[in-house]
Amino acid sequence: MNSYRTVTLACNNDVIRTCKAAIRSGKTGSICHISRGVASLLTRAYASVPRREEPPPVSDSDKRPNLRAIDLARKIRQEKLKGNATGGGSDAAVLNPSVPVSQLQKRVIELRQFTQQLQNVHPNVLAKHLHRGLILPHPELAVVNKPYGVSVQDGSSNKNNISDVLPILAKMVDGIRAGSRLHVCLGLDKETTGTLLLARTEEALDYVQNLHKNHQVERKYWVVAVGVPVPSEGVIDIPVIEREVTGAQPHFKMGLSPVYRVSDGGEGVTKVRANRQAQGAVTQYRVLDSSNGCSLVELQPITGVKHQLRVHMAYALGSPILGDHKYSHWTKLAPQKLPDGVLRRLGLEQSKARYLPLHLHARQLTLPEFKGQSDITVSCPLPKYFTSTLRRLQIPIPDE
Repeated sequence: MNSYRTVTLACNNDVIRTCKAAIRSGKTGSICHISRGVASLLTRAYASVPRREEPPPVSDSDKRPNLRAIDLARKIRQEKLKGNATGGGSDAAVLNPSVPVSQLQKRVIELRQFTQQLQNVHPNVLAKHLHRGLILPHPELAVVNKPYGVSVQDGSSNKNNISDVLPILAKMVDGIRAGSRLHVCLGLDKETTGTLLLARTEEALDYVQNLHKNHQVERKYWVVAVGVPVPSEGVIDIPVIEREVTGAQPHFKMGLSPVYRVSDGGEGVTKVRANRQAQGAVTQYRVLDSSNGCSLVELQPITGVKHQLRVHMAYALGSPILGDHKYSHWTKLAPQKLPDGVLRRLGLEQSKARYLPLHLHARQLTLPEFKGQSDITVSCPLPKYFTSTLRRLQIPIPDE
């Protein structure tokens, strides 16, 4: 048996120790020839040899590194941002400042931070933000500076809306007082910022709504327009109607329904029959300043038709509001197409133009002789993204 190691045993202590060593070595090729007289002795000796204990199997969970709560939260946030991200490496740069980013990515991050701060916060956080922006400390009225991207009324696609946090805001304004309530008098669209008028009593609510119905409430908006309207001031009196847009992306949007059209010879205009479903819409406008292919325009709506200002700017004056991705095209839903010079000034490329928010700000509100008292006029400061755009376009902000 050349391939095996042979161990011959005798009945003495040295032989037993030798056999123990052979057994401990675990070599299957070791064969022990044992006489019958020492079999029982060797059996007892082997029984006294301690056997090696195999370590318990390591599970997959034990192989994973221990994660702290902050590490787990960061990992979940990264995965969520990966799923929702459309801006390339901008999300990675937000989570990890050491990741190198381009100037374009920095600009996208900046726009997203300006416009996506309050949509999904806790209602108490939104109420505190509105309370800090409280402007009019009046016994019957209140005015807050509405932030961008937050609906006034309940919206299915938004977690937060201002109406739901009004009970919390009322307690912050009046303290713990029985019957303290706030009511929305005049609403604003989700993408519009600025003066949002609230009533602290139902009597004040009815009074303001009656003024608005009779076109006695004066509201002024500031917009950044792509292009410069000509003439620089005037009145737009063109009815507005909701129409269905057919094509690859069927949708509804507001459009113009003029009652006059240019004659065939181009020498004059001819009055046409008004559409029964059209609503009269009148807007006063004046250009405050302009530079680099854009302008700052003040709008004063005489009527209150849905999307009236956006439609009149885009289709009547041919100068759509910056960031108005809905009314910059008629036949499709797509990001606003901007001139190359404007894109350079804004630090963007056309592929990132979709991040531009709507630059429509409710600047000032005037209530005439409120309940026999003097006029109440309230102005709201511009949001950060609005002033940032004006600086980039080198449009000065008026002193008024």
